[in-house]
Amino acid sequence: MKKLCLLLAASLAATPWLHATVRLPALFQDHLVLQRDAPVPVWGWAKPGERVTVKLGAEKPVRTKADARGQWRVDLKRNHASMRPVQLVVAGENTIVLNDVLVGEVWVCSGQSNMERQLGPRPPQQPILHWAEEAAAANYPQLRMFTVRKATADQPQTDCQGAWAVCSPSTVTDFSAVGYFFALKLYQELDVPVGMIHSSWGGTVAEAWTSLDALAVNPAFDAIVHRRSTARAGNPNRAAVLYNAMIAPLIPYRIRGVIWYQGESNVSRAWQYRLLFPTLINDWRAAWHEGTFPFYYVQIAPFRYGREDPRACPELWEAQMMTLQVPHTGMAVLTDISDVHDIHPPNKKEVGRRLALWALAKDYRHHLVFSGPLYQELKIEGAALRLSFQYTGAGLATRDGAPPDSFEVAGVDRKFVPAHARIEGDTVVVWSDTVSQPVAARYAWRDGAQPNLMNKEGLPASPFRTDRWPAVTADRQ
Repeated sequence: MKKLCLLLAASLAATPWLHATVRLPALFQDHLVLQRDAPVPVWGWAKPGERVTVKLGAEKPVRTKADARGQWRVDLKRNHASMRPVQLVVAGENTIVLNDVLVGEVWVCSGQSNMERQLGPRPPQQPILHWAEEAAAANYPQLRMFTVRKATADQPQTDCQGAWAVCSPSTVTDFSAVGYFFALKLYQELDVPVGMIHSSWGGTVAEAWTSLDALAVNPAFDAIVHRRSTARAGNPNRAAVLYNAMIAPLIPYRIRGVIWYQGESNVSRAWQYRLLFPTLINDWRAAWHEGTFPFYYVQIAPFRYGREDPRACPELWEAQMMTLQVPHTGMAVLTDISDVHDIHPPNKKEVGRRLALWALAKDYRHHLVFSGPLYQELKIEGAALRLSFQYTGAGLATRDGAPPDSFEVAGVDRKFVPAHARIEGDTVVVWSDTVSQPVAARYAWRDGAQPNLMNKEGLPASPFRTDRWPAVTADRQ
């Protein structure tokens, strides 16, 4: 009988409407930012059948009734951006008043440690470049960040823990540095409030951020699903556990899109990432039911991965570049601001800026160059190869004024040797005196590469290969 009573008490404690009061998810707190120019869901829990009224500022109230499970939801009408704070009032048998609510742009920022990395110093890691000056100038009350507390779960959760923080010199040091600089660039260019929902965890793999349903339907991920069943409980790299605890609770909060910085932990399985990463993107979009919202990501920086084959990281870069085939995606390249001895490049301001360029061009219709050169086509011209590119901007260049470096060519024997290169208009011509009949070229095809090709706007070219010869990570699951 005692055991039965304990089980009953636990069951009642888990019931959202136990105290017959209206309750909101953690995302709905003071200082929140709502997405402009779109219907905005507001949801929560109450006693089954309880009538709930939601009112934003001076707008007309929206009314609904909790269902048999105590769940309710309303959709507020489209609102234009406003720098003037308003109240969000939710009333049932009790009343919740949220103060200092803004309407503007809302983005999710997620990934592993390079997204998690806060602006303030975190020894023993080297500090973010110019962090103290950036923090001192961060007096932007219209810029806010909600940081999701780290958690894992075996099943999708309906709520998380976290809080909205208003940007100031005293709070910004705890913000995701990449998320902050992305938001700052948008704020400066758009002159509207910007809210970032930050959900990341260092050292984690992409499958941990993907739902089990999306992974289980594809036999290519059988090994991932199997590892989930054998791994230690609480391990943040088990399939779906971070999606369940740190992404599912954010849905259906209205967002403009997502920025993503992850991949280092999947380098050893780079070939698999070709399928895994698009699966994650499509999984999130399907869950949010907001169509193909923008998903902009960072191509991980060059870094010497110890015992790993030096070609494994380039294969991850290739998987990331191939993901550009997924609609409404974009990629920021970091080959020029990396430190091959530090997996965490310190210049996070430029990372955030380059992600913001994609958003400004694609989502806010600003006319600007938003990408560095991306390989497009190969032509064989006798003993040389001519390579053409997309996104050359005002023209190809090198960051040091020297001829393009880090190129290799190979003949039918598939043996790559260093190549000479020169820029000719929007193409690069490559050759080697030791390869009379080249058939393939590679650029920066090693994890410690620090190449120099860019466009005249200063955005670097992505590493690439023209061949489709066997990959070193092809058999890893």
